[in-house]
Amino acid sequence: MTRRVSRRRALAAAGYLLTGPAFSVTRAAGANDRLRVAGIGIGGKGSSDIDQAGREMEVVALCDIDDQRLDQKAATFPRAAKFFDYRTLFERAAGTFDAVVVSTADHHHAPAAMLAMRQRKHVYCQKPLTHTVEEARLLREAAARYKVCTQMGNQGSALNGLRRAVELVRGGIIGTVAEAHVWTNRPAQYWKQSPDITARPTEAPVPKHVHWEEWIGPAPMRPYAVAFAPRPAYHPHDWRGFWDFGTGALGDMACHTANMPFRALNLDAPESVVAQAGEINAETFPAWGHIQYKFPARNSQPAVTLHWYEGKRGTNKVLPPAELVSKVLRPGEQLTDSGSLLVGDKGILFSPSDYGNRWRIVPDALAMGRQLERPETIPAGATTDQGGAHDAYQKKEWADAIRAGRPEMAFSNFDYAGRLTEAMLLGNIAVRFAGTEIRWDAAKAAISNNEAANRLVRKEYRRGWDVVRGQ
Repeated sequence: MTRRVSRRRALAAAGYLLTGPAFSVTRAAGANDRLRVAGIGIGGKGSSDIDQAGREMEVVALCDIDDQRLDQKAATFPRAAKFFDYRTLFERAAGTFDAVVVSTADHHHAPAAMLAMRQRKHVYCQKPLTHTVEEARLLREAAARYKVCTQMGNQGSALNGLRRAVELVRGGIIGTVAEAHVWTNRPAQYWKQSPDITARPTEAPVPKHVHWEEWIGPAPMRPYAVAFAPRPAYHPHDWRGFWDFGTGALGDMACHTANMPFRALNLDAPESVVAQAGEINAETFPAWGHIQYKFPARNSQPAVTLHWYEGKRGTNKVLPPAELVSKVLRPGEQLTDSGSLLVGDKGILFSPSDYGNRWRIVPDALAMGRQLERPETIPAGATTDQGGAHDAYQKKEWADAIRAGRPEMAFSNFDYAGRLTEAMLLGNIAVRFAGTEIRWDAAKAAISNNEAANRLVRKEYRRGWDVVRGQ
């Protein structure tokens, strides 16, 4: 395929796209209708994402900037057309598919998803939904405008355990909740960032199988590089620790681990966010952080403070207060590397898992006589996360929503996922201004008290990739 950018592609990249044939959400599908899907980013997590989507739909196109990954996945789907630039995919093949799965690095999520929705394609997008706060708002609005079915890949949403926890907390099992704590062990041992990387990594030749222009995409251009030879600095894995491409530990895990508390407490936009964090540098996220989100009262529910903890401060993990933790741990039990605590005036819900699907109530008496395993008002989902059952269920739920023409059937649709992502990513802005409270005006989608922080709500896109704000 040529690397030349045609005038047609340039127009497409700017957002001036004709709508190709697609499966409409305005009508339900017949039992024999076969949906067609394209995969954008099909290595790493994207590999299982497109495989699972392929159980529900026909995979007709694959797109990845890495020829080795592309060829490997094409062996599984030999009839699928291959692309290394998703702008070309939408320009040349939009009429061949109804839906897309976006599993790229974070900085490509919004451009790829927006191009898809403007062509009335249904979208499954990995978490975090976007790279910036503004993008989360724009994708949520676009999903509603174009009436497409969407789902974000925080697969814990599919689990019955999470759904039942949401019901019980909303029903008052632990009383009135004004405080929540969420923690993660990332980034330790998963990718490199501060203090391991404080300056731009060493430039190196681009491997022949990597299309570097297309990997950089909307981000500012920089050379291919290695961080710790021969470990690549960005593609295929360590991009997550860099401001230009990823969203750090918060973006990686908050859409998972804060998901259950966010749902259970009916949270939306925070009023303010303040952070403590390790040393900040221009390249990578800090080694540790403690972020406090203040959410306003909702109807009869009081204001809530949600605490997020990540990384290590020196040799010590950043975790909730020991006094609080001691109330939920059993004799001999150690706190897990990831989890959440919801503190009510009657008791505490403690989840020792990434997804909030495994949990217990303290004191035990509050849960006695209760059915704890299956949701009763929320539609039932997956019973286990073993073997990726919850991940596959999310794809099925999304496909079922498309067939039924009911976007709300997808439990982590962009209306919800956009709100969660918008709220959580405000924490990364607060980290850049550690020690200073930033105030969020949700109606204006702007930070009201710090113009320098407000400029980080949005970003500029490299020419040819400025598709998110197009009409």
